[in-house]
Amino acid sequence: MSKEKEGPMSLKGKTAIVTGAARGIGRAIALALSRRSCQVVLVDIHPPIQTAELVQKEGGQCMEAAVDVSDYSAVKKAVEEAVAKFDRIDILVNNAAIIHRGTFLDLKPEDWRSVLDVNLGGTFNCCHTVVPLMISQGGGRIINITSIAGKMGDITASPAYGTSKGAINTFTKSLARQLASYNITVNAIAPHAIETDMSAQWSEEKRQEVINSIPLKRLGKPEEVAEAVLFLVSDGASFITGEILDMNGGYLMD
Repeated sequence: MSKEKEGPMSLKGKTAIVTGAARGIGRAIALALSRRSCQVVLVDIHPPIQTAELVQKEGGQCMEAAVDVSDYSAVKKAVEEAVAKFDRIDILVNNAAIIHRGTFLDLKPEDWRSVLDVNLGGTFNCCHTVVPLMISQGGGRIINITSIAGKMGDITASPAYGTSKGAINTFTKSLARQLASYNITVNAIAPHAIETDMSAQWSEEKRQEVINSIPLKRLGKPEEVAEAVLFLVSDGASFITGEILDMNGGYLMD
């Protein structure tokens, strides 16, 4: 076992669910948790095979679940299977999301609904299924991955994405208030300009424009978001709840 796994930040004996774990930020979060000896349930609409292989290669324990988070019954079944395998759920990271590019005039009603169903509905479905378990266990940690668009409106997408993320920010605060007495903390991380498949869709001109607008003059890395998650699920963050943590290189300071 590595020193990293044995250190004071160890999550040995704990189980985390990470949605959107097949790639990008979700994969980075899953790997970071596993490196702290946390058992990880990898949830994604696409089978998270590569992430599972990486976790196992490093000696971690995980379970794959090919699930559409907008489907409540599918989420419930996956959580039940996770509990059957690992006995408990201590951490939930709601990261799964989709985006619709274009303007409001390009946005079709079915696109609006699908973005809200996956991003906001998926977060609700996972929380609604996992929270009773956390209460019975005496506590837990919930981290919602939102976006700068949830605070200032969409920059590179149609209004459905930012609307869903803004709603999750409010949902985070509402849950934080209602679950605090159960020793469950609920926080969110709001990234901007992270090196992911979403940002890879930008043209080179757009990419440079974004970098120039950021005080730190670079894009963020999925691993940096994962480090923030590690802090928020640690004992060191036990007095933090209802927080929306900006992670944007200084683009938005509030």
